Amino acid sequence: MNGLYALKPWYADRLAGLRRALVARQVSPHTLTAAGVVCAAGAAAALAWLPAPSAALLVAVLLAGRLAFANLDGALARDTGRTTPRGALLNELGDRAADLLVIAGFLPLAPLWLVAAAAFATMLPSWVSLAGAAAGAPRRNGGPVGKTERCLLAVVAAASGWAVPVLAVVAAGSAVTAVVRAVWVWRALGQPETVVAAVARERVVATERAMATERDVASEKTVVRVAEPASSAPRRRPSPSPPPSPSPSSSPTLGSFPSEHDRSLPLDPGEVSGGITHTRPQSPADRGTRLRGAR
Repeated sequence: MNGLYALKPWYADRLAGLRRALVARQVSPHTLTAAGVVCAAGAAAALAWLPAPSAALLVAVLLAGRLAFANLDGALARDTGRTTPRGALLNELGDRAADLLVIAGFLPLAPLWLVAAAAFATMLPSWVSLAGAAAGAPRRNGGPVGKTERCLLAVVAAASGWAVPVLAVVAAGSAVTAVVRAVWVWRALGQPETVVAAVARERVVATERAMATERDVASEKTVVRVAEPASSAPRRRPSPSPPPSPSPSSSPTLGSFPSEHDRSLPLDPGEVSGGITHTRPQSPADRGTRLRGAR
């Protein structure tokens, strides 16, 4: 029992042209999810503040936009290869927020306890579907009173002013939908293990593909730093190198022989001072003194 959810393929075909235009303009699926929440908030405000039946047309247009954006965000993500785990999370949060906002529009029109009961009941079908998908069963949608039927009932309330009866139908119908989905999920999980395992493998493959797509998108958005050009400051002139040290052939060092023009004089053993022997050329006077001492 899918209810009005069975019309989803037909409705998606009617939106194909708009979807192609959004793909051409590179609109983000997150933007469409946010637009659906905004439409739900506008419908709730119109339902709460405008009298019936004046609110009916505006509520109908805004809720039709809410359903259209809910259909387009997932389709756009698949067409552009941008299905990611974060996108799936944002889609679920956006759908639940939109449902609660529509129910909040009944606050000035119905008792608080009934509004609270209807808000809780509208969450039950999605909780059952998500629990079944987490256990390995296919995601179950539709039902006697699903998302589309709730939007239609809100338009009926805006046109007729019967807020309390409509809320009672929403609460009871949502609870019945949750039970129907729970029974279907229970039977699906009771099938042979190979069927459930095949579904689980498909979910794992889809998750890995989505994560790979997310990594590719993140890598494309990575900003590559361009190396800065070299500084235009004037280059510093190199400091002059020190003059080369004199070679051993040009100046005598300690313990070395004198140069060629001093070799005509005999050498004196010199004196030993501080463990260093200093040699110097022997003058004629020193040579005479040495000869007299030897005699």
